[in-house]
Amino acid sequence: MLPSLQSITPEILKSQLVDWKQPAYRGDQILDWVYHKRAVTVDSMSNLPKDLREQLDKNFKCYLPDCMQKQGSDDTTQKFLWKLNDGAFVESVLIPANPALYGEASDRHTLCISTQVGCAYGCKFCASGLDGWKRNLEPEEILGQLLAIEHHFQPKLKQGQGRKVNNLVIMGMGEPMANYENLMKALKIANAPWGCNIGARKITISTSGLAPQIVALSREPFQFRLAISLHGATDEVRSRIMPINRKYPIKDLMDACRQYLNKKGKMITFEYILIEGVNDGQNQIQPLADWARELHAKVNLIPYNTVEGLPWSRPEEDIQESFLEGLLSRGINATLRREKGHDIDAACGQLRLKVEKGLTE
Repeated sequence: MLPSLQSITPEILKSQLVDWKQPAYRGDQILDWVYHKRAVTVDSMSNLPKDLREQLDKNFKCYLPDCMQKQGSDDTTQKFLWKLNDGAFVESVLIPANPALYGEASDRHTLCISTQVGCAYGCKFCASGLDGWKRNLEPEEILGQLLAIEHHFQPKLKQGQGRKVNNLVIMGMGEPMANYENLMKALKIANAPWGCNIGARKITISTSGLAPQIVALSREPFQFRLAISLHGATDEVRSRIMPINRKYPIKDLMDACRQYLNKKGKMITFEYILIEGVNDGQNQIQPLADWARELHAKVNLIPYNTVEGLPWSRPEEDIQESFLEGLLSRGINATLRREKGHDIDAACGQLRLKVEKGLTE
């Protein structure tokens, strides 16, 4: 397969341009077309000479994923269903301005992107893995979700509105840390000034608990933020709904988080989906508070997004509020995400499953 322009780097371009006897400044022009102007064809790169466009077209593929469906309007949470080159589907969710989820400042637009087709980790409450794991996304497919979103809004962006996406959350379909190498390649481009120029502190990587990869992330020279999909503060509760806990129980997970904290000095976020009758009891508040206090972590409480075919439900609002108050009264930095998107299949994998089911019926 041809390499993709949507994951091209200056080093690769420089070597290729030397071989083609093209001036070095053409590399900057190509990078500008790919990452800033979000070109979807080589032919649209109008300031490149015809012979260079022909060489690029012959030696590289240039494409963004196709938008098959969009749910939501421009001023609300929007879900995008993308069709990849091999016919597989993945999802992204664009969340409009609201108080920051992971940083200090107010967000403008946060994009939640996927890293795998399906998921192999089998969290019992999640739609992403209901149809199993199919494959990892390539770097250009991870980054392509960002570029495709911005291409979608290109007419408005041309009116001086800058980038559409200001924050990235790697928390869509799949387990990001299980596709570590491809994810790092994509995020390095997303972060680079010659790439998408999104600050590392505005990029949050989520994991269900792959302890070795958390340690690896702590050694990276980038200040990416870390979010742990915790969803249970004891091994008993967590193992019931997250099989990964049997391989990396909470102590091992927290040891890895401690290494990350010591290396990076950055606040970790504990994602905690509140599921009725599973992890929303008052007896779960103290162990969660203990871990959060020890690791100086913020707790982000999320009411469960119901998934067709799964038996779980979200707690009543008073239970949600009581759980939040229990954390706050213990001095824990905690928020209750009165989430957006419950009406647009915003739980990871829901829209993909509906579409794939429709195609096979």
